[in-house]
Amino acid sequence: MNNKQTATVRSKSDEATAANRREQILEAAVIVFAEHGYYRATTAQVAEKVGISQPYIFKLFRNKEELFVAALERAFERIIRTFKAIVAPADQLLAETIRSYEQLMETHPNEILLQVQALGIRDQPILQTMQNGMLAVTDLVKSKFVDAGIRNPEVEVSTFMANGMLCNIAMALGMPDLKPKHA
Repeated sequence: MNNKQTATVRSKSDEATAANRREQILEAAVIVFAEHGYYRATTAQVAEKVGISQPYIFKLFRNKEELFVAALERAFERIIRTFKAIVAPADQLLAETIRSYEQLMETHPNEILLQVQALGIRDQPILQTMQNGMLAVTDLVKSKFVDAGIRNPEVEVSTFMANGMLCNIAMALGMPDLKPKHA
């Protein structure tokens, strides 16, 4: 292997390591933000959880807000991927969408808590990320309901989203009895 090939292999390896490290940082950030809240969490806590130096975080994210936004976007991306993957007949689509979201709440509760926290943060980038994420989820669910021929899809989507928010709040408060019961 010549020097150019060695440099290319090393560069691809470095890129893979950086991408993996970015994912580790985002995973740790979700946990730290869920445990401490946006304002009390620090990038030092995130770095400690990953086992890296705090300056390394700033190689990938300009500041704590950018890290929070990236973690929030990641949470919405998971919801979008999950909902896109749902395949069910029209008479089972709503129930399957609810089941899929409840499963996400069980498997990724910290991402849900991150979204609940973000609802109260008025910093423009975080607010914009929440708006974009909620709109993307709403539009996706609506298109699935419309495509399935569900009657009154706007009403069904609104009810689904409202129930989802109530589920999020019930989880954040540790009050499972607030969660709507589904048939």
